Amino acid sequence: MRILRAAEYRSMPWKNGGGVTTEVAVSPAGAGLDDFDWRVSMARVEGGGPFSGFAGVDRTLAVLQGEGIVLDIAGRPPAEMTRTSAPLAFPADVPTQATLIAGPITDLNVMTRRGRMTHTVERLLVSAPTEVQSAADTTLILPLDGDVMVAGAAAVRIGPLDTLFLEPDARQMRLTPARKTTVFVIRINRVATDD
Repeated sequence: MRILRAAEYRSMPWKNGGGVTTEVAVSPAGAGLDDFDWRVSMARVEGGGPFSGFAGVDRTLAVLQGEGIVLDIAGRPPAEMTRTSAPLAFPADVPTQATLIAGPITDLNVMTRRGRMTHTVERLLVSAPTEVQSAADTTLILPLDGDVMVAGAAAVRIGPLDTLFLEPDARQMRLTPARKTTVFVIRINRVATDD
């Protein structure tokens, strides 16, 4: 396992130029916005408007900070999302419009290339030692608002918005929060092929 520290994340413009995104992790390493297999990022949303489109990509969004956002995803009823909402999965290649509820937000975005990779995003409120099953090709654990000790082969501390990056051989981890905190568990799997 390795730790990605929040202070070392890379910032870049949104694909549509409407804001700034902070890249947490991407695969393959160094991939750009048009050729990643998977990507985890955080974005500061200052105003309403259209989401960037990503052809052939599936996306999950969660609100990290701020009052929330309403997503108008083509073909679906509007979805209101706040800091307590479950992460919302939707295709990144359908027109999506965002309206802020009351001021700017920061969101978590997880994207995978359809047909190559799949993903899930779980939001946990952790107040006591909690076992987390990996059971994925790649698992990322990101605490939102508090320190978490992670017991595995060796105990490590991850701070707010740091990310613990687990490979497939890390089957189970025990998370012990310093205080009640929200933790996001992101599981990414490669799609099996016949060849």
